[in-house]
Amino acid sequence: MSNIYVGTCSWADKSLVNSGEFYPSGISSPEQRLRYYASVFSSVEVDSSFYALPSARNSKLWTERTPNEFIFNLKAFGVMTGHSVKLQSLPEDIIKKTDRDRDERIFINDSGAVREIFRRFVEGILPLADANKLGLVVFQYPPWFEKNIRNFDKIAEMKELMGDIGCAVEFRNKSWLENDGANETLNFLREHNITYVVSDAPQVNSNKTVRYLADVTSDTAYFRFHGRNTENWDKKGVDVSLRYDYEYSKSELEIFARDIKLVRGKVKRVFAMFNNHRGSQAVRNARELMNLLE
Repeated sequence: MSNIYVGTCSWADKSLVNSGEFYPSGISSPEQRLRYYASVFSSVEVDSSFYALPSARNSKLWTERTPNEFIFNLKAFGVMTGHSVKLQSLPEDIIKKTDRDRDERIFINDSGAVREIFRRFVEGILPLADANKLGLVVFQYPPWFEKNIRNFDKIAEMKELMGDIGCAVEFRNKSWLENDGANETLNFLREHNITYVVSDAPQVNSNKTVRYLADVTSDTAYFRFHGRNTENWDKKGVDVSLRYDYEYSKSELEIFARDIKLVRGKVKRVFAMFNNHRGSQAVRNARELMNLLE
């Protein structure tokens, strides 16, 4: 049977740390938090890599602070999925090629610069790969990333640029899994050996949410749980943490546990990562799912 890894999307989420509901008193440094987190869960998804390129130094420290069997998944840097990023988050040599203010957000469209950013991202996570602690890099494409030939090509190019690093794709535009077109999307991912992210998110009346569809396209299954806060998910100006303010009920978690068990026999490993961050909701739900799976 495949291994099942359950965890959350970040061990240092501000809302989680400030809640005082997970980390014991006296655990306050980044090293202490990671060591404690890894004593409870078997995997984590690094969220900070979406906002800035990961460094080889940090990757090496993470390997040293976690058990041998612990696995890190990382969210792809925003430039790599077509998001805008803060100029100051870019490497200095790339910043110097622009004439923009460092506090501005910017889209990087130059193919040479994008390729260089891919290269540096991979370079920054190699210590994790060398230590056999690297799971997948999760490419969360934006809501405006629609299903069309051009974007299929972008995904194929992404896979090529990542080399031997395992990749997963999460869609946030419903066109990718709409009606019978889902088969085309999933078959494309299978052909390119890319993991499909099974996403559970609020179902709102727009194109910004894909339906929940449990399936696999590689030797790894990856579930990502964002909560079901339909009121705040698409609301403009709301604090980001409020979009993920939702705690799954036992009956909802039982459905996820059922689906994980169904796909488990088809893959080598399963990741189930909770992103419903508001206080300690994600860690509570992760622990509950672990109990259901046992």
